[in-house]
Amino acid sequence: MNAIDFSPLYRNTVGFDSLFNILDSAMQQGATNSYPPYDIESIEEGKYRITLAVAGFSEAELDIQTERGVLSVRGKRDDDGEQNYLHRGIAKRSFERKFQLADHVEVVDAELSNGLLHITLVKEIPEAMKPKKIAIGSMKADSSVTETDRLAAA
Repeated sequence: MNAIDFSPLYRNTVGFDSLFNILDSAMQQGATNSYPPYDIESIEEGKYRITLAVAGFSEAELDIQTERGVLSVRGKRDDDGEQNYLHRGIAKRSFERKFQLADHVEVVDAELSNGLLHITLVKEIPEAMKPKKIAIGSMKADSSVTETDRLAAA
């Protein structure tokens, strides 16, 4: 898979370099690694779940961390000694899977059940960033109140 050259876009944009880095990283990661398989679903408005198929991994062998907007899920398998397999079709390799999180998305829960690791994420926008309704006031014809007094009262 050929990489996309984003350099022409840098000439016409300011502050989008992190977006281009995310796109480039996603394209490289998607082409090279597909283990373990995973699903991303939207449960409801602002709530998501990532499910990874981690058959054979115990809770102690899994590590989930977030740092600077990146969710990292790692699985480290210990060798279970000498086994005499006639066929080995179950993947038993260590992995690291990374997910770029949008602003204000936080991991709230992780659960391992029946070989599936479910990670619940919630997007919580801070109150200061939520839309605000601005009330419209009327100006009364009171000549004793100056514009400066009205602004100071607000």
